[in-house]
Amino acid sequence: MVIPAPAIDSAASIRQEHWLQRWYPVAYLQDLDPRRPTAFTLLEMDLVLWWDAAGQQWCAFADVCPHRLVPLSEGRLNESGELECPYHGWSFNAQGSCTAIPQAEAAIGANPRSSCRRYATASAQGLLFVFAGDPAAAAAVPLPLVPVLEEPGWLVQDTFRDLPMDALTLLENVLDVSHVPFTHHRTVGKRQNAAPVVAELTSFGPEGFTATWPEGPRRGRLGSQFTTFQAPGLMWHDLTAKGFARFLTVVYATPIRAGECRLFARFPFQFRSLLPRLLLRARPVWLQHIGNHTVLEDDQVFLHWQERVQSQASFLPTSADIYVRALHRWVKDIAGQPCPGSALPPRLGRVALMDRYDSHTRHCRACSGALRQIRRWRPLVLVALGVELLLAAWLPGLPARLTLLVLLGGSALLLRQLNRWDRQLLRGDGHPPRNAL
Repeated sequence: MVIPAPAIDSAASIRQEHWLQRWYPVAYLQDLDPRRPTAFTLLEMDLVLWWDAAGQQWCAFADVCPHRLVPLSEGRLNESGELECPYHGWSFNAQGSCTAIPQAEAAIGANPRSSCRRYATASAQGLLFVFAGDPAAAAAVPLPLVPVLEEPGWLVQDTFRDLPMDALTLLENVLDVSHVPFTHHRTVGKRQNAAPVVAELTSFGPEGFTATWPEGPRRGRLGSQFTTFQAPGLMWHDLTAKGFARFLTVVYATPIRAGECRLFARFPFQFRSLLPRLLLRARPVWLQHIGNHTVLEDDQVFLHWQERVQSQASFLPTSADIYVRALHRWVKDIAGQPCPGSALPPRLGRVALMDRYDSHTRHCRACSGALRQIRRWRPLVLVALGVELLLAAWLPGLPARLTLLVLLGGSALLLRQLNRWDRQLLRGDGHPPRNAL
């Protein structure tokens, strides 16, 4: 009698190969604070990121102390530069080994159960990457980088945001070039530019696919566009507008859990002239991020809601749908879902979907700094406004009063703008520009 071999969990093995044994960006290096630990969730795994000053490297551990299972991200970096648990003060070095147990009456020998689970990390192109699988396998897997960004001469504008949608939903959206004229009308698109998208798939396989759109956006006025999807979470569009610039739209979709991901968006430019470069450099990063939020919120509400009707089959009849069809094929035939079997969280309302503070500002060095400065200057402007009002009422002479009225008007406008920026760093208004009358 032949005893059949036990069935292999094919879904688990596929997920291991195509989702877990991969590198993912988790933060821009410029936004990480080396003085304190940072929490992040990757593929439903809670992590703590911290800077090992002795080894001059970023570390990633499972965000759980082996002693009493509390999150290490709530702890601190102690005087020895090691990660210290907030509950009982156990300390861990960069290898995850426990180096101190304050409650121990005598020295405790090394025990694997007292160690933290460690994840492989790497830094490149301004990003911190974490390998989701076995650290021993990390060296054999290349980082998901955009090769052309290694070339000199790029001006890169970056942003990020935690989005209430699955990583695959985000990828579908950014790969789909035909939605831009409608969804982003009056931000980065115009309805009158809508036209058939006659694109072709130029390669397809387990590592992703490429596509070419010979005519390109804006009815061919910008030039051909080339698209790359590098599995499982990176895509970019590459376009050269003759006489103006070569520019990319780069998107990383890092899966947090079912229905949530972190978007890393990069906008690299190679300008043919100096003026556009100077103008982009002159704009503060936090103002650029406010503009990025407006574009992201053009489609955030309906993409979040769209996920909850995915049991219905999409109808993809045109050549413009070639990008989405290719992604669906990659998921169905090759990779499967990033978090199979996990239910989506409840649907959020419009107010929650417009949050900018928790999804971006508090994690962003530029935006959190701007918010602090705005709130520092606002009381001073209020005081100046009050003084100007008093002086305008009591000073004799028309010229002096007129001068003070001009100053009063300027202070009032400045206060109004500070209040507006404060709101924009906290939340969106929920009214996409395309629907404005």
